Amino acid sequence: MNYNKIMEQIIANNCDKGYIPNLLLHSCCAPCSSHVIDTLSPFFNITVLYYNPNIEPYEEYEKRKEEEKRFLKSYKAKNKLDILDVSYDNDLYHETIKGLEKIKEGGERCFKCYYLRMAKTAEMAKDNNFDYFATTLTVSPLKNSNKINEIGQLLSEKYDIPYLYSDFKKKEGYKHSIEMSKEYGLYRQDYCGCIYSKLERMEKKRSD
Repeated sequence: MNYNKIMEQIIANNCDKGYIPNLLLHSCCAPCSSHVIDTLSPFFNITVLYYNPNIEPYEEYEKRKEEEKRFLKSYKAKNKLDILDVSYDNDLYHETIKGLEKIKEGGERCFKCYYLRMAKTAEMAKDNNFDYFATTLTVSPLKNSNKINEIGQLLSEKYDIPYLYSDFKKKEGYKHSIEMSKEYGLYRQDYCGCIYSKLERMEKKRSD
């Protein structure tokens, strides 16, 4: 499925109605959110949900969160742009992926992590009367967009809240996120977030 085209059709339908919906957008980090917000802000009132209990160590989590806040303050959005901060929940993350610690990045451990973060987004979107929920995760070429959108559809049905399908890496979205990161001087991390991805990245560097 072309999830980018599905997203564009949803946007077009809302535009035809002259409607600016409220979107709760899960963001994994400022660099990934830059392209996504730039793409969506003309069509949505966006509240960014920074919910990433996978990120370790805690100092790294705080660094990425503050960088997200800094970007949102400096970006001139066409519609409302806000941020919603929530608890760290690192223990819940480790409980969620228990037994999958040695699975390589991009596998089942990551899928559990996607679900955890997106489920929180869907639940909060429903509880706070948002029109849609979405995630920035599909901007990364290292993330499985099909799996992310499948999870989004499941959560949409579970929480009875529309999911904004996406494949933000389309149309050179990832390249644009790099360009925007340079423009705004954003900190770009060299591993996804969890301690296991960090160890895997360190091992790869040693073997290169």
